[in-house]
Amino acid sequence: MTPASNTALRLNRTICMHICQAQYRLLIQHAIEFRIILDVAIKENPDIFPPEISFGYKMKDTRVSKKLNLKIRRIVIAGISYTIRTSFAMPYITGFIKDVEKPLFLRKFAVPFWALSHCFGKNPMYWYRLEANIGRYSLVGTTIKSPEKLPQHLSADEKHTRLLGQKTYIATTAGSNCILGTNISKTASSKDLQEAYGIFKKEAECINPGYQPDTVNTDGWASTQKAWKNLYPQITVLSCFLHIFIGIRDRSRKKYKKSFLDVSTRLWIASRQNPKEHSHREFAGFLNGVKIRKMKFRTSFQPKSRSSGRIFHSFPKPMIFLAHIERATWLIG
Repeated sequence: MTPASNTALRLNRTICMHICQAQYRLLIQHAIEFRIILDVAIKENPDIFPPEISFGYKMKDTRVSKKLNLKIRRIVIAGISYTIRTSFAMPYITGFIKDVEKPLFLRKFAVPFWALSHCFGKNPMYWYRLEANIGRYSLVGTTIKSPEKLPQHLSADEKHTRLLGQKTYIATTAGSNCILGTNISKTASSKDLQEAYGIFKKEAECINPGYQPDTVNTDGWASTQKAWKNLYPQITVLSCFLHIFIGIRDRSRKKYKKSFLDVSTRLWIASRQNPKEHSHREFAGFLNGVKIRKMKFRTSFQPKSRSSGRIFHSFPKPMIFLAHIERATWLIG
């Protein structure tokens, strides 16, 4: 028997196409009419098909799913067979969307599987497997199909929650206004967070093996920043402007309350500037002149090297010298 470590993983060869159920049952019977609908889908949504689809494809055969008595058609692209799955059926043809949508929604409120079985039929293990199957899919691979669309600027944070009564953290990665990774971390240590955030890296490298993001925006938690630096040594770690502002606000509640308005105003103005249009000295001028503890705000805002992990002057607004601004919060705390 071939060792499991030497066996090749079978790639996903299923293409999910949006089509209404009534129309599908009519078109699936006729290859020519089904090809017309398929050609329209290729033109409107090329990302859901393999790149080789541009060279053409051939109709292969049809199969009938025993689970749902649903006919499924296969096509051949560059010598490889792909199954066309409709969007109104669950993956692996385990059920129709309209039948499982409400039971799976109730799982958000921890409704037990035996209760779902009592109200919606099937057996408890059916609902358990249906829920577990959702976690099999790559968030990055499902959302992004082309390597050039992988975002170069990311945001990362941990959601504090509980799992079976134990406090845990959901390491979440986002980019281009879309969630691209979520995984559970048992602790907030850099080791566990690196493992949790590493899922995003593995999924992104399946699309582009040489993927290297430019920046990641974090809330300033040292373990989070260390985890990302370990995953991507060349990445630039940004500090969240909101958390920097909150840090300054918390340090100026009592003794330095009078200085807070002046400092916060200058900080806000600095954050709204475009770093490509101003020099480092001009940025420092936005914050210069704030007298706190008989000292003036420091003006040494020279950008560090890319390998240092600090913010670089060429990144988009409003991420301007946030890491350097964060250093100065000790002046009012």
